[in-house]
Amino acid sequence: MVIAGVVAICVVLAVLAFLLPRLSHHPQRGTQRTLGLGARGANKAPGRLGRWFAKPFHSSSRAVGKSGSAGRRARGWMPF
Repeated sequence: MVIAGVVAICVVLAVLAFLLPRLSHHPQRGTQRTLGLGARGANKAPGRLGRWFAKPFHSSSRAVGKSGSAGRRARGWMPF
């Protein structure tokens, strides 16, 4: 369920970044900020559990960043 949500967000951001590159930065940063809050909350677990709980949030944040930049990069390659 969570994985599907992250995939959906990545797809929406990639399409938004392709269609409206300048307007895609704000939603991307907001999503990454929200995932960062989750990672910081998960980090508060004791010991290694904190790193393990925070890892999905870090991976999701990285995926959101890559999908946004990929959409903007693809737009830059287009001839129009």
